[in-house]
Formats: sequence, C-alpha cells, structure tokens
Amino acid sequence: MFCIRHIGSNFLRAFKVPHLQKLVVNIGYSITVEEYNINYKRLEERGEAYARWCDAIGLRHWVLAFDEGHQWGHMTTNLVECINSVLKGARNLPVLALSVETHKRKRAGYTYSAFAQQRIEASMQQAGNIVVHHFDRRNEVFEVRKMTTGKVLVVDLARRTCDCGHFQVERIPCRHVIACCANQRLDWQLYVHHVYKMTEVRKVYKFEFTPLGDPDTWPPYEGPTLVANPAQRRTSKGRPKLTRYLNEMDSCDIRGPRICRLCGAQGHSRSRCPQRVGPSGAAS
Repeated sequence: MFCIRHIGSNFLRAFKVPHLQKLVVNIGYSITVEEYNINYKRLEERGEAYARWCDAIGLRHWVLAFDEGHQWGHMTTNLVECINSVLKGARNLPVLALSVETHKRKRAGYTYSAFAQQRIEASMQQAGNIVVHHFDRRNEVFEVRKMTTGKVLVVDLARRTCDCGHFQVERIPCRHVIACCANQRLDWQLYVHHVYKMTEVRKVYKFEFTPLGDPDTWPPYEGPTLVANPAQRRTSKGRPKLTRYLNEMDSCDIRGPRICRLCGAQGHSRSRCPQRVGPSGAAS
C-alpha cells in the first residue's frame, strides 16, 4: 500500500497542477466504487494524462474501494510514524517528569484505541438521525434510512458490511450499524475488530529486545561505504528545532481560479464585477 500524501506530492511534482492535487487525494479516499467512478471521471475530464498517471499506480495499492481489506482506512504512513509525536514532547524532560508523563498516559488507557474510541463516539452521536425501516433479525440484515437526506442503505451484520463502506473498510461500527444495534438491543462491541483493543496493542511490546553488544564483536560489514559531502553540511547557531524539512506534502491547498458569485465568470470577485450595479444616486 502506498501513502496517499506521497502520491499527491508525486502528482504535484509531475504535473505542476496544485488545484488537482486534492482531487487525486479524494480518489484514493473513495470508499465505494460509485464514489471512485465519480472522482475519477472528474479527473479524466481535466486531462487524460492525469488519469493515465493514476492508472499506472494500480487501484489495489492506493484506493480504499479496491484495497481488498488491507488498509483498514489508513491512507498515510502516520500509523507507523505517530510515535514521533509522542516522543517529541517528552524526550527532553528529566527522568522524574518523564515518569509522571508515562504514568498519566497509562492511566488514560481505554478498552479500545483512541482512534477506535473517537470513531465510535462520533457514530453514536450521528446515529440519532437514522431510522431502521425493515430488518431480518435471524439473518442480521437491516434496511435503514437517513432522516436528513432520505437515502436508504442496507446493513448486513452477519457479513460485516454496510452500503456506506466504512464498516468493511475500518472494521468499526459505523453510524448505521450503531442504529441497528440500538434498535434491536444488540451489543455493538461484538462488531469492533479485536485489533483495536488495547490488549492487542500491548502485544507489540511483548517481544524481547536483543542487545547489540560491543561493536568489536559485530560481523564485518561488506556493503557500500557512504561518505557525507562536507560542502552540504549546515551550520546553525543555537539549539536545533524539533521539526522536519517541508516539501510538497506540507503545502496548503491552493485555491483554484476566483469565480464571481454575481455573474459566474472567472478572474474577478463580486465586489469588482463589471456588471455590478452602483449605489443609488450615483452619477452615470
């Protein structure tokens, strides 16, 4: 699986069209095939070269709708780099303060990970606008409708699927699943995948760390020798900043051409529109 931020950065570097970078990212985040087709068609209308560039990546490597259940809703490398945000604020603390911070984090643990907990709480708040119309309790199939839009979706708890796509992608009950469980008084926790439990997260640290030993006991290195270029060494005064170098992935979304809300033309705003009527009583 490829990181969607790197894909967006490579697209911007290849075509220099910042206003289409967000559209490429939206294609990657498409949860259903219908959503993917809509976003892909919008990109293809703006240039076949852009669409062919995306086709070369391979759908299963970057689009959620075709990930075959491997990405779990994660589209960036933040899943493996998130530990940096934890260590960045605590690595310069003294030992006592570091111990206190570790103790506070340990006490704040949940049954599920923070990501899953936030998703579930948000789904519970949004489930109030969903009505269960028909259901087959024996086969665990439900038909729900959104009160705001009237859209009808099918939820299959036995197969862990929902027409919205979030249930099968993230393996966390979506708002529609929460509504079905509340309607039939089912335990929604049965439909949360076990990988989101803190007991599974702690298993990452159950393995022993093998000591490296003295460098004199290491086997001889037979790989290439890397020599740093002293001319590229940067000298700076004071303490180094705890940040990283920025590239295209850190750039803000660049707005497209300005569109007038009065006449609909591009290149000017409503206040500078040539068709704007002046104040009453102004000289013609």
